[in-house]
Order: sequence, then C-alpha cells, then structure tokens
Amino acid sequence: MKPGHVVLLVLGILLSLAGLALVATAAFTGLVQAAQDDDGYLTSQPVRLDTDSYALTSQPLDVVIDEELPPGVQLGDAFGFRLEARAAQPGQDIFIGIASVDAVDNYLAGVPHSQLADVEFRPFDADYRELPGTSAPQPPAEQDFWAVSASGPGEQRISWDLQSGSWSVVVMNADASQPVSVDAQAGVRPGFLGPLTMGLLITGLVLLIIGLPLLILGAAGIGRALASRPSALSGDNPADRRAAGDHTPSYSGSPAAGRPVYPAALYGALDPGLSRWLWLVKWLLAIPHYVLLFFLWFAFVVTTIAAGFAILFTGRYPRSLFHFNVGVARWNWRVAFYAYSALGTDRYPPFTLAPASYPADFDVAYPEHLTNGLVLVKWWLLAIPHLLIVSAFSNAAIWWGAGGDWDGNYAGAAGPSLLGLLVLIAAVILLFTGRYRRTLFDLIMGINRWIYRVLAYTALMRDEYPPFRLDQGPAEPPPEAGGAAPATGPDQRQPLG
Repeated sequence: MKPGHVVLLVLGILLSLAGLALVATAAFTGLVQAAQDDDGYLTSQPVRLDTDSYALTSQPLDVVIDEELPPGVQLGDAFGFRLEARAAQPGQDIFIGIASVDAVDNYLAGVPHSQLADVEFRPFDADYRELPGTSAPQPPAEQDFWAVSASGPGEQRISWDLQSGSWSVVVMNADASQPVSVDAQAGVRPGFLGPLTMGLLITGLVLLIIGLPLLILGAAGIGRALASRPSALSGDNPADRRAAGDHTPSYSGSPAAGRPVYPAALYGALDPGLSRWLWLVKWLLAIPHYVLLFFLWFAFVVTTIAAGFAILFTGRYPRSLFHFNVGVARWNWRVAFYAYSALGTDRYPPFTLAPASYPADFDVAYPEHLTNGLVLVKWWLLAIPHLLIVSAFSNAAIWWGAGGDWDGNYAGAAGPSLLGLLVLIAAVILLFTGRYRRTLFDLIMGINRWIYRVLAYTALMRDEYPPFRLDQGPAEPPPEAGGAAPATGPDQRQPLG
C-alpha cells in the first residue's frame, strides 16, 4: 500500500466532506431565501403583547461593526428589520418606533413601562421586566428622536435598515395612555442570503469536483494493494496458520466441500479468559477507530456509488474499489467484535483494511459479473424484507402507547436493540462469572452474520439474495448437501477471495 494512495484518500475525503457541508449549507440558505416574502423579509407569526403600563420596550439591540464594509456597501443593504402591529382593542390608535437606547431611557424616565425580557414561541409565552415609575409620558409621535416610527389607527408598519449603535423598539398607544395591547409580528430582511447561497454553492461544488476524484483514486490504489494479498477465507488449513502464530478464524469446512452458504463470510473466534471488566471501557478505548471509520464509511458510500455506475454500464464491479470496500467492512467488523457488537476478544483491533492475524474477519468473494439493471433496485427495494429484519436486530426499539386521555396524546419509550440486549446480557454474565456463555456467543454471531450478508448485498457486492437464516457460531456453516452453495450468480466456480 503506497503512502501516496493514502494521501490521496485523506485529501479526497476531507475536500469532499467540506464540499458536501458547503452545498448542504447552501441548500439550507436557499430554502430560507425561498421563504422570504416579496419584499425580502422573513416574518414571524402574529403574537399578542400586552402590559398594564404605558409602554412596551425591547431589550437593547446592540449593533457593532468591527470592520469597515466594502466601498459602496451599506449595512442596511445586508440586513433590515420590520415591525407590524395592530391594536388589540378596536378604535385604539397605536405607535411603534425605534430609537437609541439613551433617547428611549430619557423619554421613559420615571414612567412605568415593561421591557420584554424573554420570549418562547412554542407555545408563545412572553416574560416582562416591570420598570416602576410615577409619571405619565408625552405622546410619542410628538418626539423628534425616533430613527423610524409610525402612528395611527389600524395596522402600523415600520421598516428599518440596520445601523451601528444601541437601539430599542417601543410600542405604545398613540395618545400615551395605558394599558397597551397589540398583535405584533416582526420580520428580518437578510439581504446577504442570495450572494451567500451562491458563494457557498460554487465553493462546495468546486471542492467536490476536486475531492471526489481524489477519493476514488486513493481508494482504488489502496484496493489494488489489498487485492494482491491472500484472503483469510481462502480455505487454507487453520492449524498450519495457528502454528505460525496466526489466529485468524477461517472457514471450518474442507476446501473440497465447496464454498460457504453465502459468498460473504463473517468469522469471530471467542477468546478464552476474557477480562471481567474490560468491556466496560472498550467503547472508550475504541474512539480512535470510530473517528477513522467515520471517514472510511464516507469513502465507502462514495466508492459504492461510483461502483454502481460502473456496474450499470459494464456489469462489473471495479476490482480495486471492491477490495477497498470489503476492507472497510472488515475493519468495522473487527472494531464491532471488540467493542460493542460481540465483545468476543480483548485484543485491540489493528488499524488496517487488509486481512490480519485477528480473531475476527470478514470477506466477500469477488463477482466476475453482476446484473446491470439489478443495481438500481436491489439496494433498497429488493432488500426491504432484510432491512426490516436487520433494523429489528440492530436498532433501538421504540414503544408507543396511548396517554389515556381524550386528546389522543401518546407517550413513547426507547429500549436497546435485540443485538445490544444480548451483548449486554453476555457482558453482565462475564462480569459476575468470568465466563462468556458459548450458546449466547453463537447467537450473537448469527445475528451479526445476517447483518453483514445484507450489507454485502445492499452495497452491490453480490447479486445472490441473502438467505433468511440465522447461521450461528464463530465460523460459516458448511455448504448445503451436495457441496453446492445456494448462489445463483455467474461466478459459482470462483473461490472466496
């Protein structure tokens, strides 16, 4: 495995992830932009604001610009604010305005008024801070310090381009009477969304155009190196390898008997003398693997999509990408076997995609030909029955029950997956007895084997439909009677590896 291929893969993953993040952000800002009204504002739902005092004020709105804007660009071009209000009491004229905090404080000095302290929107709830006083204010429209204001009957509206300073929004009755009660809605105009969306989109696409080919080239180079190595599942004599210090499990049947039941083989050998307590921290010890697997699974998805196009047009899975993806699944299985999905060994997993001397392994026989059109439906439509079963095995269970009232309310509760529950039971038994129950381990291995067979099928590696069977035990079962595996693909004569 050449270091250059690893560098290409790492650069490709990082650039592609950055590009995807930028494109996703551009999609989000584009959706926000589409929600703007004809004037470019994003407007809230109307809410009721009321107080028994003379005025409602907002908390100070501090606008600070640390850097100078480009020539010809005004702050108001990038951001605007709009407030609409209507008196809750028919026939009452209202006033709304924006002014500097100092001017508003001087105007309402000694006047009892309420400051909006906190707002919750679902459901709407406003908290006010009451500021005491004994004076009555002058009519607000007669004051000359407002940056923008509106006064009169019916709905009043003000639009304000953002400016540097500390500002306050004021809502009052036009005649400066009390109490004040209005239905108000606010809007903001982010004028920068259009250029921002376009900039994010273009930058993200450029990064993807550069990153995806680098990722695929790096994965292909690593896959070619993996293809040149002998498979751990080639049917060799396990006793000879153990004598040489290699404890990798292998297919338990004789090579003459044929291939395993399915051309994706999962192995896991239960280590004797497992630590009683190490399983409590294995998930923590495996964090470096989780980080690397996050990036490797991203590469797995990209290379699987690329392979899907190749299969669609040529009927062949690129061999180098195939071995890379098998390597990612192999790495994932070793970490799962160690940390959370079986707890079958205390040996720390190796940092490699290649077959290695380790008590857990996974391999898939390379198909010489795959059905072109099947690639469009097998990974989702045809796999639905298996995906439902795998989901029941590996996903957290959720129970829903009626709340018992006439409003149709429901309560939910979540629990561990079947696989997680079995592993937890095995771990607790190990903690108190120092032994891992063999029958429980065999069942756990059977569930994992089912999951990884479905993974091989949905990842387009094989055309053979996974069997609906729970093959328990550390190794693949021997073939069906007659020595022929129930495979239907054109590569039946090909050995694993």
